[in-house]
Amino acid sequence: MKTLLWGWSLAGLILFNILANGEMSFDKMDMFNDFNGTNANVLMVGLTLVQAAAAKGAVCLDGSVPGYHLYRGYGSGANNWIIQLQGGAWCDSIQNCQNRKRSGYGSSTLMEKELAFLGLLSNKAAENPDFYNWNKVKVRYCDGASFGGDSENKAAQLQFRGKRIFLAVMEDLMAKGMRQAKQALLNGCSAGGLSAILRCDDFNNLFPPTTKVKCMSDAGFFLDAVDVSGGHSLRRMYSGVVNTQGLQNTLPPTCTSHIKPTLCFFPQYIINQVKTPLFILNSGFDSWQIGNSLAPPSADPNGSWRNCSSSFRCTASQKQFLEGFKMSMLDAVKTFSKFSKNGVLITSGWAHCQAERQDTWFPGNSGAGKVKGIAVAVGDWYFERMKKKSS
Repeated sequence: MKTLLWGWSLAGLILFNILANGEMSFDKMDMFNDFNGTNANVLMVGLTLVQAAAAKGAVCLDGSVPGYHLYRGYGSGANNWIIQLQGGAWCDSIQNCQNRKRSGYGSSTLMEKELAFLGLLSNKAAENPDFYNWNKVKVRYCDGASFGGDSENKAAQLQFRGKRIFLAVMEDLMAKGMRQAKQALLNGCSAGGLSAILRCDDFNNLFPPTTKVKCMSDAGFFLDAVDVSGGHSLRRMYSGVVNTQGLQNTLPPTCTSHIKPTLCFFPQYIINQVKTPLFILNSGFDSWQIGNSLAPPSADPNGSWRNCSSSFRCTASQKQFLEGFKMSMLDAVKTFSKFSKNGVLITSGWAHCQAERQDTWFPGNSGAGKVKGIAVAVGDWYFERMKKKSS
């Protein structure tokens, strides 16, 4: 059976979800859970292109203008805003970025015209009790570097303008009412979760001090981990992203001033410098990181990890290795969690992106003794409910 360990102190919220018998549960999760809208009850929201962004040089990899999906809030949520930055990995070479620009992750001309709003973006009180009637925005990801770059490669006809895209979209939304926001939450999943960390203070700086602004990273806590061959697969990938897009010029100088820029693309090296309240939501057994950072094919040429990384059928020694990965993640957020403004939720499910899934965000079948869902923990942190109860 599952046991929830809640740790409350002046240092903020830490919730660890473990199995009492020491074994690991899992949820099957695709890297990108884009829903095709076959369920008639799901909210589908249309694409808006930011035409004015072109004049600012805020364009996708192929030079097309960026876009977002906006659902208007109402009632008590009319002046509250959720901004969700889309995820979708990265491109770590000129060739990969050229391939990427021929998809919706590099060109707005190829983006879906509608996206489903689920989980944190749901407009149903029964599915999303704290945020259902807020203004909700899904910002499309088309730069390949977590909204982090500001350069170009003219020879390759590639624009690396993620940071400009973020600012141009925010400017467009401010003109559409976000300037009057009383409360705002920036979040994202996967590469979008990393984006939420990188752009968190930029987002906060858009608003007056009277606006409550917080950020949340869902499955964006990519660890600088040693893979099963003893190498650093994700560090090599990130080095490609940083060097291809020139991120050494845009990553936080508080980090790049004392360590290599590639390391500053890893959340563990920058989260303690984020001034805005930040919530880290991640699985300690992140399915994407297991398959792409810990045991990618390049580090596992014989395929001995294939069953474990693809369907979590792991040997005892593999489980022990993954347990070490989880403990490294917990160690990496230890200092961060001591700041009372921050929140941390590390779960034990085999999952990736939990706030975008209804069954993990706020399960409808939760009964007595069952986990109520991540929504409760995030809501308690955002609205500081536990502090109010204890005062």
